[in-house]
Amino acid sequence: MELRQLQHFLAVAEEGQFTRAARRVNIVQSALSTSIRTLEDELDAQLFVRTTRQVRLTAAGHALLVNARNILDSVRHAREAVAEAQGLKRGTISIGTVQSLPAFVDLPSLIEKFHADHPGIEIRLCQDSATQLLERIRSGTLDLAFLPLCEPPMGIETTMIACEALVLACAPTHPLAGRSAVSLAALGNEPFVDFEPQWGTRKLVDQGFRSAGIERHIAFEVSELGTMIELVRRGLGVALLPEAIVRSEISLALAELAEPELCWELVVAYAKGSAQAQPAGQAARAFMALLPNAAEFRMQG
Repeated sequence: MELRQLQHFLAVAEEGQFTRAARRVNIVQSALSTSIRTLEDELDAQLFVRTTRQVRLTAAGHALLVNARNILDSVRHAREAVAEAQGLKRGTISIGTVQSLPAFVDLPSLIEKFHADHPGIEIRLCQDSATQLLERIRSGTLDLAFLPLCEPPMGIETTMIACEALVLACAPTHPLAGRSAVSLAALGNEPFVDFEPQWGTRKLVDQGFRSAGIERHIAFEVSELGTMIELVRRGLGVALLPEAIVRSEISLALAELAEPELCWELVVAYAKGSAQAQPAGQAARAFMALLPNAAEFRMQG
């Protein structure tokens, strides 16, 4: 049994629905379902009664719920005790980020929590492209960086904290609005609004079309999400974006892509600091422990 499985169980139990629970723990619904099934197999007990609209706890699930909360609370308290014993009283942590994190990671809240736990640690924050953030990790000017990543570069460790399928963002009046199983071939003649080559989801989208052998027309290149959304809203083009971002914009419609889906992964990146693939600094490790999907990291220390 892993801490992550208990986190997933608690999310489903409290949300009463797999869809909302998956969004809460920042994983795709299929991965959440697999995690719950694995936990049930390990415990040899059914934890939920599943219906088409909701899930509810079984007697075994209720028995686990109290213990799961106690275990996760104990882990949190242990982390806080270790941090205090390590003497995180002074120092600096430098964090980098790309745009559009709020749909997946509430970075300001994490920073607020870290500052409350370690008021003597100075926090430095910068925003840049994924390429530049990785260079800053390599050069040692950043401790951690939140960014989308297709392939981990040499010398840098990554921990995935969100995985989201890309969907087609379009104006509500677009013919594809609300459609499902839209192929990349069907988008070949659509004008696209996309990020500049080193920004956002651009590399992933380029790779997807290239793998499918399809050329597309990029009408607008931008470096800022707000501009992209505004151009799409006005019907000047379409875009491929993580589903959570599109659903958070009431002025946009979406269409689901056909298989194989393009999966956007958000990771936290850091230079290798030990054989256990942890960041080198105590402050960076303490910040990593606050991440909602870093259960394995918390178990390591």
